[in-house]
Amino acid sequence: MLGRVRKSCARFLNAVRADIDNGRDKRTHNLFEAAAAYVSACAEDDQDRIEEAAGWVSPEALSFGVNELACRAVIALARERDESPRTVARALLGLPAA
Repeated sequence: MLGRVRKSCARFLNAVRADIDNGRDKRTHNLFEAAAAYVSACAEDDQDRIEEAAGWVSPEALSFGVNELACRAVIALARERDESPRTVARALLGLPAA
């Protein structure tokens, strides 16, 4: 009888520990957080962080977030340089001025 109680308690404690551990992993990430982490990891060539960030959201959401980040970055650089976003984007990609 005591063995059954001990086994039940052990199962219960293991389940509670698993829930606590899973609670840390279940944090949902915003698509913009994922995009920022993904792009910065790509810039630093950190494959582990790239894979981690890519797993936070769906590929479609990540693509949208990366696109939005690119747009905002080009706009910010254009304002800083007092140039058009088109000129800045072409310069960043190494394309000749249009």
